[in-house]
Amino acid sequence: MGKRTMKTVLGGGGYYIALLLCVAAIGVGGYYALFHTPAEPTGDTTSQEEPLPTQSQEEPQAPVIQTMEPEEVEDQTVPAPQEETETAAPVLDDTPVVAAPPSLIVTPVEGETVAAFSADELQYDATMGDWRTHDGIDIQAPEGTQVLAAEAGTVQSVYEDNLMGTVVVIDHGDGVQTLYASLQPDPAVETGDSVTAGQVIGQVGSTAVAEADRGAHLHFSVTQDGEPTDPEAYLKG
Repeated sequence: MGKRTMKTVLGGGGYYIALLLCVAAIGVGGYYALFHTPAEPTGDTTSQEEPLPTQSQEEPQAPVIQTMEPEEVEDQTVPAPQEETETAAPVLDDTPVVAAPPSLIVTPVEGETVAAFSADELQYDATMGDWRTHDGIDIQAPEGTQVLAAEAGTVQSVYEDNLMGTVVVIDHGDGVQTLYASLQPDPAVETGDSVTAGQVIGQVGSTAVAEADRGAHLHFSVTQDGEPTDPEAYLKG
C-alpha cells in the first residue's frame, strides 16, 4: 500500500515540481557558498604586543674624533715691498709770516708831569731864575718810588751830576738812549748791567739842584743818535 501511495504522489506533475525544487536548492546553496563571506568574530581579538627586547644599560662610548692632517702647503715666499725711489716733493709752509712785535716800552714812573719837553722853545726855570730849554720831562712822585727801565738794554753809565744829581743812562740799541736823573744815591744797577723793560733801576729822589723847586721827581729824557727826542712820543711807541 505504501509504495502505491509514493508512486501516486510522485506521479504526474508532482515529479517535476520536486525536481525543480531540488535544482533550486542546489543553486541557492552554490550561490551562498560563492558569495557569502563568513562574519568576523566579535570577541576581543586584540593581541598583546610582545615587549621589545631590553637594551643593555651600557655607558655610551666617547665619540671618535678623527684628526685631519693639514695638507702640505707649498712654501710661497712673499716678496718684500720695494722702496720707492721717487722723492716726495717738499710741502711748502703757507703760514703767513707775522712780524715780530715791537720792543716793550713801559712808563718809568707813574705821576704828574710838572715840566714838559721843550727842545726849541725856552721855558722859565724858577730854580735857576732864567729861560732855558728842557730836554726831557719831569714826573713828580713821592720820594723813594721805584723807577723802572723804560726798555730792555744795557746800562751805559751811572754817575753823579752837579746839576742833575744821580743819573743812570741805558743804551737800547739803534742809537736810542734813555736818561734817568734826580734819583736817590746808590741806584740798583751798575755800568754794563743788562736790564729788561720794567726792571727796577733806582728810586725817585730830589738830587737835581737845577730843578729843586719841583721837589721829588724823576727827570726822564730820550735821545736818538745824540739828539733830544720827545719822551712822551717815545713812551707811546
